Amino acid sequence: MPKLLPRLGVFWRLICNFVIKKICLELLAPAKNYEVGKAAIDAGADAVYIGALKFGARAAVGNSLQDVARLVEYAHFFRVKVYVALNTILYDDELNEAKDLIWEVWKLGVDAVIIQDMGILEMDLPPIQLFASTQTDNRTPEKVNFLEKVGFERVILARELSLADIKKIRQKTKIELECFVHGALCVCYSGQCYFSQALVGRSANRGVCAQPCRMKYDLVDDTGKVLESDKHLLSLKDFNLSNYIEELVDAGVTSFKIEGRLKDKDYVINNVAYYRKILDNIIKVKKKFVRASVGMHRYSFVPQPEVTFNRGFTSYFFSGRQKDILSPLTPKSLGEPIGRVVKVGNNWITLDQINDWQPGDGLCYFVGDNLVGTNINGYKDGKVYLHEMKGILVGTEVYRNFSVDFDKVIKNNKAVERLVPIDFILKEIKTGFELSVLDKDGIQVSVDLKIEKVIAENTELAKASITRQLSKLGGTGFVADKIECVWARPYFLSLATLNNLRRQAIEKITLARRANYRRLESVIKPNNIPYIVEKLDYRGNVSNNLSRQFYERHGVKEILPAFELAGLMSGRKIMTTKHCLRFYRGLCPKEGDKKAAARTWHLLNNGKKYRLEFDCANCEMSIIAE
Repeated sequence: MPKLLPRLGVFWRLICNFVIKKICLELLAPAKNYEVGKAAIDAGADAVYIGALKFGARAAVGNSLQDVARLVEYAHFFRVKVYVALNTILYDDELNEAKDLIWEVWKLGVDAVIIQDMGILEMDLPPIQLFASTQTDNRTPEKVNFLEKVGFERVILARELSLADIKKIRQKTKIELECFVHGALCVCYSGQCYFSQALVGRSANRGVCAQPCRMKYDLVDDTGKVLESDKHLLSLKDFNLSNYIEELVDAGVTSFKIEGRLKDKDYVINNVAYYRKILDNIIKVKKKFVRASVGMHRYSFVPQPEVTFNRGFTSYFFSGRQKDILSPLTPKSLGEPIGRVVKVGNNWITLDQINDWQPGDGLCYFVGDNLVGTNINGYKDGKVYLHEMKGILVGTEVYRNFSVDFDKVIKNNKAVERLVPIDFILKEIKTGFELSVLDKDGIQVSVDLKIEKVIAENTELAKASITRQLSKLGGTGFVADKIECVWARPYFLSLATLNNLRRQAIEKITLARRANYRRLESVIKPNNIPYIVEKLDYRGNVSNNLSRQFYERHGVKEILPAFELAGLMSGRKIMTTKHCLRFYRGLCPKEGDKKAAARTWHLLNNGKKYRLEFDCANCEMSIIAE
């Protein structure tokens, strides 16, 4: 009977998932490398995405196949999925290497590959799931519907979409929808930015963006009047939809993505833990949803997105157009706002808020348009003693961009811990004892021990010893939930015997969990579903013969080469964005300033000039190379 009851529990979970049709919600985290990926999993990620050796949109953070394999093994223990980002456009001489890499990661156990280049769909691939990167410019129901019909299992939506836009896509498609909810924002529509290529020959679509959007610019009109001087006019605040996760769930999004494959462990752990709690609370209330992975979590800190890297936060266009999306004074991290200066001494300040200051904490503040950084030397009687006092005045808003206490906690190996609960059943058998272990996925193993039985003199001490020794699971990834003894009378087992039984059982169930993991498969079946347009210019990003072959089969009649291959740049749009500098300056023609529409504006940077073009009907601004 003890074995039967857990199996009935597993059967009930299967009924819930497949008959009642529970929906899995996935928290997706970035992995700069194996260590960051492991930390993301421990903090609560249901899936992680990582770059392999080549062809990822963050070329600076490629990883060896050995490290990808290590991450896969660790992740699958918790039923966490691993996705490899292979989301650059490819040249003809790279196609075979890209195909071989996809086969390699498939053999390693990777769950899906995130791609941009449609030529990959023309390859002889393993049955691995393909996800359409946000680099494929997924903004409309028509585009998402096309990607669904050609065989993608998931589409990663454009960050610019509003809640209403996402609902429209969900209503007209059935494919899995993934949505960015946190992290850095590209000002241009993803996959449509050619600014870096035009500026320095480094293509964003090839994973080597030079980030011209984070540079300083002057904004001038056609009379030469300077409207803005030396500002980061294209540098956006960081994305944060933490207040809207439930709305996204209700809209049909099932994967919630944190940006940051260039970020370190502190950023990833902090933000994953933060969004884990949000999703878990939603799952508790909305019973038709379940987690996409397993395991319980222990946190030794309170997650706060403000205390790790951020440029300030914005919900971007999720709830409609708003002015406060730009970070014009700096592209650097500000940290958390901690108050305004109310008094200034020779080497100290006081603030309008009391905080848990520590010597070594990092502060920053603006002096005019310049960001100034300093450190705290000490704190006493309400006075914060600073290492430097450059330009600080009463009324200055101060930010803390480094906390000694938080850094200590987050870097501790026990900052986060993820564990799979298991039940132990120690049962008396004819020849000795049997120790069975059952996890919450219904996997059960048993270890037999032939030994002479010794009746315990003290029943309570015998049971306490068994519970204590079987619970010693540090470093195994497991935690003991229930421990049960099934015997006619209590017996004494030595500590060495119990430890040996536990080690054997844990080794066995660990292997069983790995063998029991089932990866979803998908096979691309070529078809001739018409593409959404019949003509592709350089913004179609067609950079190889297989990509051209794909679009021709889908009815595209005119195909121009990708920007990176085209050569001529003058007069071309090198960026299109929903961020509008007219709107930012309060000169939107739709809001009554008709004169603004007659003006021509330019951005100037380091002697180079870029014309701005405004499409008011679609609320878009484009940058034109001149």
